[in-house]
Amino acid sequence: MKLIVLSVLLAGCAFVSTGCATPAHSPRERSAMINRTWRYEGRQAVDDWDTFWLLRPPSRLTKWNVR
Repeated sequence: MKLIVLSVLLAGCAFVSTGCATPAHSPRERSAMINRTWRYEGRQAVDDWDTFWLLRPPSRLTKWNVR
């Protein structure tokens, strides 16, 4: 019985303690970083698609620069 209670307690703590906050960034900052990365990756995909269909002149660089 003690083992069951302990496992339920540990499982509950695992769900409660997880989150988006890290010691270095708040949840809002982390969300902004994730959204910025997704936006950049999406733009890279559009560049790849345009290059595949020859809609832009060939280049090794993307027009989206990392800042």
